[in-house]
Amino acid sequence: MKSLTPLIRPLFAAVALSLVSQFPAVAAKEDKPKSSWLELSSKDKKRMDVYIEDYKTFIHKARTELSFVEETVKLAEANGFKRLTDNSVLKPGARFYDVNRDRAMTLMVIGRKPVTEGLRIVGSHIDSPRIELKGRPLYEKQGFALFQTYVHGGIKNYQWVNVPLALVGRVDKTDGTVVNISIGLKPGDPVLMVPDLSPHVDRDYRKRTNRDVIKKEELDVIIASKPGEDSSVKKEVIAFLKENYDISVKDLVSAELSLVPAMAPRDVGFDRSMVAAYGQDDKLAAYGSVKAVMQQDKPEYTAMAFLVDNEEVGNINNTGAKSTYLTDLIADLLYKEQGDKYSDHFLRKALKKTKVVSTDVNPGVNPTWSGVWELGNAPRLGMGVNIKLYGGGFNANSEYIAWTRRYLDDSKIKWQTSTYKGRASGGTIGSDLSRNNMEVIDFGVPVLSIHSPYAVASKVDVYSLYKAMNAFYQF
Repeated sequence: MKSLTPLIRPLFAAVALSLVSQFPAVAAKEDKPKSSWLELSSKDKKRMDVYIEDYKTFIHKARTELSFVEETVKLAEANGFKRLTDNSVLKPGARFYDVNRDRAMTLMVIGRKPVTEGLRIVGSHIDSPRIELKGRPLYEKQGFALFQTYVHGGIKNYQWVNVPLALVGRVDKTDGTVVNISIGLKPGDPVLMVPDLSPHVDRDYRKRTNRDVIKKEELDVIIASKPGEDSSVKKEVIAFLKENYDISVKDLVSAELSLVPAMAPRDVGFDRSMVAAYGQDDKLAAYGSVKAVMQQDKPEYTAMAFLVDNEEVGNINNTGAKSTYLTDLIADLLYKEQGDKYSDHFLRKALKKTKVVSTDVNPGVNPTWSGVWELGNAPRLGMGVNIKLYGGGFNANSEYIAWTRRYLDDSKIKWQTSTYKGRASGGTIGSDLSRNNMEVIDFGVPVLSIHSPYAVASKVDVYSLYKAMNAFYQF
């Protein structure tokens, strides 16, 4: 048999060369997918630049779900949206928004078809991984005042040390007043920090594994170091809170205060092709859905941008995707439309005919560690939106995927697929929405260093996702 090898090898080579010569375009397309940048017109490039600058300005302010809702309400009202009330009249083109407990909200443009014919909903989450204060956080140690913390969402703890942090959120007092706090985002503000060990003295800790280099209980943040006349730093902090915010330490029990990276969004690369920012998971998609729904005039189907909290911790609580908020809101629209004729039958009929895009970012191929992806099904920065095909029952059904491909192709929006290597996985808010018998698909864009203090996305992908959602609303 060995004697045949010299004869067989040239034969296989000739056959392979013949196949490639017959299908050169296909081979080239599969080997070297074309970047979205190369298909961007000069007009679209200008529109993208404006969009990205607005995006960076917005997410610098909208660090948590509370501030995202606050900033979105301002943007919505500036674009003709009014708060939905019991007296709101549903007519084609009417623009409304509804806020759920200051931490979730929905924007909607009423369509020409009745709500019973279904809706077009883009769902995104507006919480991001971060550090939060415990209920009784203040203590003093080794001449420092510190806050005790815990974590919201999945983070690599070691990434959050020696990073300038801002303290943002609200304190609710027993008299009903709300005190908003934001320290660290303005250029002149002080920042807070979790200190790391210097390499000179960390010998006893070097054997810790990746996730335990810094443990969660070691993410306590330094907030002050100057003592008062009685040598107490803690008492100085208590006096600071009282003087500047009229709050006591007891008031921190009923507070939602988060420590988030204080850095402003910045362009990345000599070519400024990427943007680095905190919270692009998933404020990137949420902002895009807000901007896309605002582009709708009189859509065929009522268009909704559905923004929810607590995805990073399992879609829980009454502001997360597991709550009945969305179905309650749709029922309210139906009641306004049907009046005394309303029944649960109309709600179930509307839900069954509703189409949903659950948008969330995905880890993009990292040039240094590309081996963690199965590269034939991995999303790459600059190559467009990615349809998530996780397998294991997490995929949308094939006919809905085909329907999605059609409007993306018709709108000339580049897309790719995203599948994790070696295992099925899922997440986002899509699975919880599909429990209500709506047609749901997950897609988003690839991002580097998701859940880190400073993730990186391609500008052309950020813009492409906005265009994809705009096309979805109109299809």
